[in-house]
Amino acid sequence: MTGLVAPDQTLTVGELAQVLRWTLDEAFGAGVWVTGEIDSITRARSGHVYFDLVERSEDAEPGAPPVASVNVVLFRGDKERVNDTIRRHGNAIRMADGLRVRICGMLDFYPPRGQLQLRMIAIDPAHTLGAIAADREALLRALAADGSLRRNAHAPLAPVPLRVGLVTSLGSAAHADVVRVLSASGFAFRVLEADTPVQGSDAPEAIAAAIGAVSGEVDVVVLARGGGSRTDLVAFDHEVVARAIAACERPVVTGIGHETDRSVADETAHAACSTPTAAAEAVVQLVEDWLDRLDAAGRLIGVRGRRILGAADHRCANAASDTARVARAATKRATRILDESAQRVAHSGRTATAQARRRFAAVSHRLAQAGPTVERRATSRLDRASARLSVAGRHELRHAQRHLNAVSTRVRALDPALILRRGWSLTRRGDGMLVRSVNDVSPGDGITTHLSDGTLVSTIRDRADSDEDQTR
Repeated sequence: MTGLVAPDQTLTVGELAQVLRWTLDEAFGAGVWVTGEIDSITRARSGHVYFDLVERSEDAEPGAPPVASVNVVLFRGDKERVNDTIRRHGNAIRMADGLRVRICGMLDFYPPRGQLQLRMIAIDPAHTLGAIAADREALLRALAADGSLRRNAHAPLAPVPLRVGLVTSLGSAAHADVVRVLSASGFAFRVLEADTPVQGSDAPEAIAAAIGAVSGEVDVVVLARGGGSRTDLVAFDHEVVARAIAACERPVVTGIGHETDRSVADETAHAACSTPTAAAEAVVQLVEDWLDRLDAAGRLIGVRGRRILGAADHRCANAASDTARVARAATKRATRILDESAQRVAHSGRTATAQARRRFAAVSHRLAQAGPTVERRATSRLDRASARLSVAGRHELRHAQRHLNAVSTRVRALDPALILRRGWSLTRRGDGMLVRSVNDVSPGDGITTHLSDGTLVSTIRDRADSDEDQTR
């Protein structure tokens, strides 16, 4: 058979495995750096860590198989060296499924399973953090470009947000912190809880679904997750979570990680707090702020009410004083006019009577001289004069009576008793002087208050002017 190796060069399986190991040692004796995504990580009781390092195509659907994969083992003896490297970077990463890493390892062939594997000996945390940061910045630019970045910031906030949707892992420290703060506030919060994983490859979709599930029944959504490494929080940098927050009709308040952590979810939310406890306190503060505004409005209403009542009392006292003064003046004028009219009527009557007597005497004298004919003519004229005098007197009296009635009507309209029947009152001191100001009396003075149906007698205990009422 042309091209085949001669039978005397046949290798056993073990010899082939050894050749493969020699070949790998010769080609990659110093190790090799490889980038990929961690998948199916397992931490054995022995202390060893096993996972697949996979490569996925950029347009692959979630759950699609990788285009390439290699088995990786991190032995217990090498793990401490890798953990030291991670600690020097502030424990910013934690190896988990879905994490993109750059690792160094020695290629080896494992004969019992006929399996090629990479024995991990080092990791580059900066590569992972840089990839996370780059993805984060790219997502923030995309969200800003289509208006999603600050959309939730404009979601209407209820004046008293007592219905709270809590999206977190139930039973976690974050869950306990939020519930503790809301319960300790003393307010009647109603908490609708949505249990969801907050890390791992399935977390982004679960978090987004939980936000959508609670948003229709609450006033505000609290998205909470306790502290962890930067890679533990990577689910909150996922686009699907950011889109869910942007689409939420209710304000979303985040409390994710530690005070120094800042995720894409924080940037997209209505308000971002440093911790879950701070997020719960922010919701409590919204209710306290509303109560403060309510108290301030009540105090303002009280001040303005006292000011208006004081002004009304002052106007009432002035009106009562003015009414009494006008009534007295009108009564005096009416009395004077009535007296003058009576005097004119009496004078006119006396003058007419005297004239009639003189005329009668003259006529009588002429009658005595002129005889019966003249007497009859004089008598007729006298009767006509008497009739005219009677008519003139009655007309003058009716005119005077009409004027008197008009004056009396005006006097009755200005009668203080009518004003008292409309709800006003007059207050006088013991000496009869009308009380127009708080300065007209002193504590211990006796006063009499006149009402429409009687009087009230009381003693002054204290007094307070309008300015003092307004400052209380």
